Amino acid sequence: MQGVGKAIRYHGSKLKHAVLQQLGIKNTVPWFSESSRFGSSSLTTALHTSDLENTTVAELLKSKGENDAEFLYWCQTNDTVYDAVKNMTQHNVGALVVVKPGEEKLIAGIVTERDYLKKIVVQGRSSKSTRVGEIMTDENKLITVSPDTNILKAMQLMTEKRIRHVPVMDKKMVGMISIVDVVRTVVDQQREEVKRLNEFIRGDYY
Repeated sequence: MQGVGKAIRYHGSKLKHAVLQQLGIKNTVPWFSESSRFGSSSLTTALHTSDLENTTVAELLKSKGENDAEFLYWCQTNDTVYDAVKNMTQHNVGALVVVKPGEEKLIAGIVTERDYLKKIVVQGRSSKSTRVGEIMTDENKLITVSPDTNILKAMQLMTEKRIRHVPVMDKKMVGMISIVDVVRTVVDQQREEVKRLNEFIRGDYY
């Protein structure tokens, strides 16, 4: 029985090594040793992380079809909060870019559903008599990412700062991502990794 066990561990290790080579991951990390009890879970983690490390915010925006500033939903500082929330509801978004009145549409900040809940609902204020400029997050206080930001770093930033929406800046605002967008991207990547691994095991990779 010991001989059978050794054979299983040996071939299991060879399979993991082959999978890693096929997907371009070097088997140099200690958790992939034959003696590790957690080889399978670590393999999944490494496969999952490998593609995410190469995924940027720009790719996320492109997958949403929003890799152009024209796709940003916005309101003005002098709009009522009621109109802003109505705008969010119509477009099924949780945040709006806030611009200053005028033809240039200079960025003033962003307003989110959380701003509405914390500064209007909880405080018993009227959304129809309160202006967006009174509750928005001002431009100089915004936490932002760039199109080149790695998706994992964006997730870490949003988690640490406890924020759900992050403007994407490239000298000017070019987009907006939410924690839902980030999580969806991570899940999609994970599904793709599992699919590739299953195909390799079934022999679809040669």
